[in-house]
Amino acid sequence: MNDDWRLKIELHDYGHARGLTHALEREEREGGSIHDRVIVSHDDTEVFAYSGTREQADDVRRTVETLATEHGYNPEFELRHWHPTAERWEDPDTPLPETDAQRAAERGERIAQERVDSAAEGYPEFEVRIQCASRREAAALAHQLEQEGIPLVHRSSAVLVGATDEDSANQLAERLRAEAPAGAPVTVEGNLRLVYDERPWYRPFWVMGGLGG
Repeated sequence: MNDDWRLKIELHDYGHARGLTHALEREEREGGSIHDRVIVSHDDTEVFAYSGTREQADDVRRTVETLATEHGYNPEFELRHWHPTAERWEDPDTPLPETDAQRAAERGERIAQERVDSAAEGYPEFEVRIQCASRREAAALAHQLEQEGIPLVHRSSAVLVGATDEDSANQLAERLRAEAPAGAPVTVEGNLRLVYDERPWYRPFWVMGGLGG
């Protein structure tokens, strides 16, 4: 499902946010003006509507404005469009990159920001997971990698290694596939923070030094 458009509705009141969420869901069930592929959720005082087109998002806004008048809500709206290369929500009028050079530049900005975020947060943005067939295999791999000076977390049959950004994580995954037990899947994931919680002395920019080769 395409959900590249996000309309955030700030209600400043938890009860109003719940009420609006239920009202929007009811509109969908009763065949109202909201397209049936719009996804609605709420978090505290904010309601989020995800849609495949800007027209659908505009329909949601008009519906909310009508409901606000009926129920005394005081909504504030923020419309954002997902940029797949930058992997972030941006102003809806920001154009998507059209050339390979533009896409490469936007991706480079994202990778640089991931590294900055890793350093600022004190834990890596990404991690590489090696899922071994047994606890014994994982323990042996963890011991081997620790001997190589690679900080990691060993949990049952899984070994996790942190990386500052997606590119570094992919490079690290390529290396670890050569060292992992035969048949063990090696995947890149968003960080679950186990690496940092288990190794508070660890800083992510140590990990990738020379590991990509």
